[in-house]
Amino acid sequence: MATTIRQVEEKPAAYPPAPTVSGQSLTPDDAAVLWQRLESYIVHRWTPRQVVWTVEGEGEWTPPLTPADVTSVEVWESGAWVATTPPAGPLGGYDFPGDGPYRVMATAGDTGVPVEEVKPPEDVLWAFRRLAAYCVSPARHANLLSATSVEEEERAGDGSTARLSYERPATWLGRAIVNSGAADLLRTYRRVP
Repeated sequence: MATTIRQVEEKPAAYPPAPTVSGQSLTPDDAAVLWQRLESYIVHRWTPRQVVWTVEGEGEWTPPLTPADVTSVEVWESGAWVATTPPAGPLGGYDFPGDGPYRVMATAGDTGVPVEEVKPPEDVLWAFRRLAAYCVSPARHANLLSATSVEEEERAGDGSTARLSYERPATWLGRAIVNSGAADLLRTYRRVP
């Protein structure tokens, strides 16, 4: 079985429109960060981007991202990349005949829909909302995506003030997808169908 030894995925020109997150206003940069976090956890892509895979070994190989439109396949021969057309594999991918290495170039993501009309499945949008609520909570602290602590004073209706402080460990974003509950909603998107 052929093995992917390297994946170079470009950033897309745009991400899907961010769903409405109750009581929160996300900047386009915040939404992009949230989509990047979601995509790092799953193999499905909704907006197109270029991807190059380096594959080694002979046998069946399927693109590790979906949907993927393979535009060219090259094999390393005599010190240069040479175009090749591997036969189709029994599982829907390619059946590489030799050890390679192979370079597979593709567009991952849906190329048939304008970005502004892309509509990920509802469970993915709910995962986005959960991750957003976790990362940007409370709503008035949109800068929490990059901050680990925030302090503010808040006035109560009776004129008294309270000092509020929010702290998170420096590594909080790394576990956000799991701690927010988004990961549970994304289980079916972790493998290529």
